[in-house]
Amino acid sequence: MPLVAHTDLPTFRRLRDEGQEILSVERARHQDIREMHIGLLNMMPDSALEATERQFFRLVGAANPIVQFHMHPFTIGGIQRSEQAQNHIERYYETFEQIRRDGLDGLIVSGANVTRAHLQDEAFWKPLTEVFDWAAQSVTSVLCSCLATHALFQYSYGVERTHLGFKRWGVYSHRVVERRHPLVADINTRFDVPHSRYNEIFREDMETAGLKVLVESEEAGVHLAVSPDFLRVVYFQGHPEYDTISLLKEYKREAMRHYYGEREDYPPFPEHYFNLDVGALLNEYGQLLRSARRLGKASPEFPEAEVIRHLDNTWRDTAKAVFNNWLGCIYQVTDQDRRKPFMDHVDPDNPLGLRI
Repeated sequence: MPLVAHTDLPTFRRLRDEGQEILSVERARHQDIREMHIGLLNMMPDSALEATERQFFRLVGAANPIVQFHMHPFTIGGIQRSEQAQNHIERYYETFEQIRRDGLDGLIVSGANVTRAHLQDEAFWKPLTEVFDWAAQSVTSVLCSCLATHALFQYSYGVERTHLGFKRWGVYSHRVVERRHPLVADINTRFDVPHSRYNEIFREDMETAGLKVLVESEEAGVHLAVSPDFLRVVYFQGHPEYDTISLLKEYKREAMRHYYGEREDYPPFPEHYFNLDVGALLNEYGQLLRSARRLGKASPEFPEAEVIRHLDNTWRDTAKAVFNNWLGCIYQVTDQDRRKPFMDHVDPDNPLGLRI
């Protein structure tokens, strides 16, 4: 939780200039320790539906222990569901109507699988933009993951993402390029983030739209940026929520797609993810799988347990810190009535007081 500048001690001003959250006495008087309500719009396909819940719930749950977080998962129409997934949603999820009625302090929007060349042609586009419109008026801050970032950026600024011509896939080193923003306060200045995408929004497009880039990678491009007001929208192009084995699961799925003839080429390794021992093990497995495909034999057993022993997670601590900072920023300005995005004295166009 933030410090309160109850005196004119110069250290408070110095820490504020460095990006740390420092409250004035007046602002602190308006706050009470209370619960927060965070929504998760989960658009992931059935195979990743519950894993996505766990990943984002885990990051929120690892934040400041003083605050009590109430999580509100929901989804939208236009996404095909199996009977099992639909039963899970009907039993455990809220409807958007309930979410809109009761309100949220913060909203996380997951990625989704796409089937069309243009996002506006997807069946979920209209329901998704209805959520965006409501959140812009009623939610303190929206955090978008990967495809959700591309969708909201296009919807807000009319700029479509660019297809890379290949899959950006792996774990990449990133650097904090704007250290004074509270979202990146007290985190490592260099850290890893997983990416898994075919499309990208480039720094130039973001800055032309007025976004502030906070974290980027020389290899993978921008990871973290914020809307011009510095809080209302947080854009992730990477996947800091990923589990240690998430990319391994993707690799296994792509290998099996090759075996079943759903993709012609055998998948390359995710970059900077497997060590040399794992690479040798999976190269051997790939040879066996391709041979089984040619001969019409059963696929060999994937050496998952052996691979997992060698995997490292080099992003989770920083992901937790960024989520903690995001939730802390929301806490400072959101109203006790979660149907109102801000306390009465907060400027919605400059909620953190950072714009000059």
